[in-house]
Amino acid sequence: MPANIIWEEAFCGEGANCFRIGTDLEGNAYIAIAGQEDHYLTDTREALRTLIRDIKAGRADHLL
Repeated sequence: MPANIIWEEAFCGEGANCFRIGTDLEGNAYIAIAGQEDHYLTDTREALRTLIRDIKAGRADHLL
């Protein structure tokens, strides 16, 4: 795992796994399940920004 990931506090739902979002100084973003930060997904901060905007806009509602 890159040593320079700065993890945010976990985002948790009731009875669900908690997710953590992190960033590094090189402009990358990371998503992991809390407690399993060594197994993460990574992409650019812009890709994470787009994902969050799309979720807020309801483009992932069909997954719920």
